[in-house]
Amino acid sequence: MKVNKKLGMMTMALSLSGLLVACGEDETTNNDTNMNDQMEETMDGNNHAGMDMSGSGDVPEGLKTADNPTFAVGDTAVITEAHMLGMEGAEATIVGAYDTVVYSISYDPMHGGERVEDHKWIIHEEIEDATQAPYKIGDEVDVEAEHMTGMGGTTATIDSAEKTTVYMVDFTLEPGEDVTNHKWVTEAELAAP
Repeated sequence: MKVNKKLGMMTMALSLSGLLVACGEDETTNNDTNMNDQMEETMDGNNHAGMDMSGSGDVPEGLKTADNPTFAVGDTAVITEAHMLGMEGAEATIVGAYDTVVYSISYDPMHGGERVEDHKWIIHEEIEDATQAPYKIGDEVDVEAEHMTGMGGTTATIDSAEKTTVYMVDFTLEPGEDVTNHKWVTEAELAAP
């Protein structure tokens, strides 16, 4: 009887210890996750933690190469806006220049989680069954682009629309991560070095 009681007490103590350790790990993990989320927020307050910074270099069907872009393929430019931490001020090499309509959008990710507000950018050719005419602020569209995890396949609301030249660029993030074929940076977000 005494042995069973001792064994029961030891089992309960071990269970409680395991529970305390697990709680401590969850708190640490949550703190690390929150810190990472805060660090990856851009200046406009958006969390772009799932953004696919590098791309394949493939462009959507129907996208037209710009006739006379400010920055030609092979040129160097400085990125003046931060879609993600470490992007602003980076020196970029132009990989492609295209004339299109660019949109910022808000959407609920396919995998759940917080709504993404004012994501920059998708282009007209990345909208499923896109109309000939550009969309307007407040329109809802089905997104084909997967610039961020959970973006492709969502229905998004257009927050802004602008006809402009967009660029695909290569650049290096601090502290030395190479990004290739990044889509998209607008002409207004680039400056001569």
